[in-house]
Amino acid sequence: MGPPTLAVWKFTSCDGCQLTLLDCEDELLALAGQVRIAHFTEASSATDPGPYDVSLVEGSITTRADLERIREVRARSRVLVAIGACATAGGIQALRNFGDVAEFASVVYASPQYIDTLATSTPISAHVPVDFELRGCPIDRHQLLEVLGALLAGRKPDIPNTSVCTECKRRGLTCVMVADGTPCLGPVTQAGCGALCPGYRRGCFGCFGPMAAPNTRALLPILRTCGMSEDETARVFTTFNAASPAFAERSEE
Repeated sequence: MGPPTLAVWKFTSCDGCQLTLLDCEDELLALAGQVRIAHFTEASSATDPGPYDVSLVEGSITTRADLERIREVRARSRVLVAIGACATAGGIQALRNFGDVAEFASVVYASPQYIDTLATSTPISAHVPVDFELRGCPIDRHQLLEVLGALLAGRKPDIPNTSVCTECKRRGLTCVMVADGTPCLGPVTQAGCGALCPGYRRGCFGCFGPMAAPNTRALLPILRTCGMSEDETARVFTTFNAASPAFAERSEE
């Protein structure tokens, strides 16, 4: 019996989460010694038809071809992990869900009749069963290695489901909202980035999407106290995870 097989797939996305895997550098060499990378076209043209023990899926479903392909990937994968904001929440391209795609295409493209796209951008879990979701835009390399290591060891990945605020506390960072009056989505955003933006005295942009049971309604008046207008609070919730229900509801208030 050979080593477990790993496949990496791209759907509608910018490739940033796949590049995070390549950016693991030294860790990737160790990982390559424990698994056989059977499909990863970002890294190699050599591919294996599967089946695969673990599939990492980046990107959202935005075309009919995407729909057919994700079902094929699911059928050939024992474990399927959705990685990144596009795969877990539809990504920035999910802004189309709030408008008219035909109107957008008529403005952007000289020959829109050749554009074959769905009216919505949706996460992988909207179409096939997903075994684990790893958040972020892009994902965090340390969390990715934890997920892969856990799957190889046959245990549950140790990924926090708390807010970015807990990461600020662990780093000893002064709260940017309390100390500086800077608007910040940290109280409602899933941890995982290591409080990257607050570490530079900037507010959290919500790249990792809503945490478990976020109280986004309570955050709205605090954001406005920090100087955000109603339009600005709507826009701040419609970025990387626009279609996440908790963020989408607040963007419409």
